[in-house]
Amino acid sequence: MKNITTFFGENAGKIWRTLDEHGPLYEDEIVTLTELNDRDFHGAIGWLAREGKVHKDDRYALDRTNLTPWIGANAGKVWKVLDIWGAVDFPTIKRLAGISEEDVHAALGWLACEDKIRVDDCQRYALK
Repeated sequence: MKNITTFFGENAGKIWRTLDEHGPLYEDEIVTLTELNDRDFHGAIGWLAREGKVHKDDRYALDRTNLTPWIGANAGKVWKVLDIWGAVDFPTIKRLAGISEEDVHAALGWLACEDKIRVDDCQRYALK
């Protein structure tokens, strides 16, 4: 399996290139053009938000981010879960953080951008 940082970064690059080429797009348009699944889309958005490169109103666009309060706060919740519990699987992160699947994926993308997490062969996430 690819390094999680590389994985999220490559998906973020797909979205960035798509928005750069097409301009502002709705989520479903980005998913269609990039062929990313829902999980990978949200993880990549979390990465781009951490870089400060994606803005969302009704559509996503390349611009100074407005997603920091939402995704950054959720990244903090996920980080806290990993800090307390160590290596845990996705459903456990979701349950302990008390956030939606989409929000967990975006938070993981944010943390991957910061190179703070790893995933093992059993698909358990942990802090580096």
